[in-house]
Amino acid sequence: MNPEEKNIALLCHLSALAMLVLPLGNIVGPLVVWLLKKDTSLVIDMEGKESLNFQITVTIAAAIAGILSFVLIGIPLLIAIGVGNIVLIVLAAVDVSNGKPYRYPFNLRLIK
Repeated sequence: MNPEEKNIALLCHLSALAMLVLPLGNIVGPLVVWLLKKDTSLVIDMEGKESLNFQITVTIAAAIAGILSFVLIGIPLLIAIGVGNIVLIVLAAVDVSNGKPYRYPFNLRLIK
C-alpha cells in the first residue's frame, strides 16, 4: 500500500465522522470518497466499500433503536451505537494508517 492509497483509504473511514456535522454524513462522506477514488486502487475500493457498508449498517441499527426509544430501550441502544461507531472508526483509521486492511466486526455486506 503506497502512501497515497493509505491516505485515501484512511479518508474513507474518517469521512464517516461527517455525521457530527451533517445528517447522514456518515454515509455521504465515505460514499463520496469511494465514488471518486474507487477506480484508482483495489485497496481504496475495498476500504471504501467496507466503510460504506458499516455506516449503512449503523444507520439501520440507529433507525431501529430510534423506533425502540418509544419504549425506552432504544435510548441506551442509541448511545451504545453512537459510541461504538466512533470507537470502530478510530480503530479502522489506526489499522489503515499502519498499512493493514480493516474489517468491521458487525457489517452487512450490501455493496460488493
